Amino acid sequence: MLTLLTFPAAFGLYSASPFCVKTACMLQTAGLQWRRSDMLDPRKMPHRKLPVLRTPDRLVPDSELIRDWLESQGADFDAGLSETQKSQSRALIRLAEEHLYFHIVHDRWTNAEVWPILRDTFFVEIPALIRRPVSNSVRKSVLKGLDAQGVSRFSDTERMDRLNRDLEAVSAYLRQKPFLMGEKPTSADMSVWPVLDAMRATPADTPLTRRIKNDSLLSGYLDRVEQAIPLS
Repeated sequence: MLTLLTFPAAFGLYSASPFCVKTACMLQTAGLQWRRSDMLDPRKMPHRKLPVLRTPDRLVPDSELIRDWLESQGADFDAGLSETQKSQSRALIRLAEEHLYFHIVHDRWTNAEVWPILRDTFFVEIPALIRRPVSNSVRKSVLKGLDAQGVSRFSDTERMDRLNRDLEAVSAYLRQKPFLMGEKPTSADMSVWPVLDAMRATPADTPLTRRIKNDSLLSGYLDRVEQAIPLS
């Protein structure tokens, strides 16, 4: 049986990581027998991150490489789509994973209200005596990464303006149909939905969570995908 190595559930989500949720969606949609195995420390994993899929032959790291492996086994996440639609899907996936995702990271790791909750969730396996210095060291590294990526260099107003433009682009796909590419979820939904759902689930009242919760089009979409791809 396939085993998905994933970060644990958190904040009411299947996993704290949108990429782990994405992979669970793909496994569920592919109709294969699989199970989850939770971990918090991926340093011994290939690429030193999660998700990782344990197959009978090897460990497959990274959600996109896992998609490639599943498709090599016969899965087709974009059945019926035209080449143009597949190209649009790829662009939406990159928008979600290479830009929107970093707004989640920023909201979780820089917000003074969110950080204590995140620290006690993500670092629960660290003994209480050293949890604060260890978590603060990791946080410092994450903040350095956000600066290198660039999202933390913008003001709050600039960040929300960039975010709103991306969300409007996503919304344009949903005004005439229930899912991004049509009447059923495809690969684009399996990437975009976990990212937007993670935005909505951040455990504090932030401008980002309000932006998603107060948008009936996007919130309705998130609920539809959750119903269409139930994750146990």
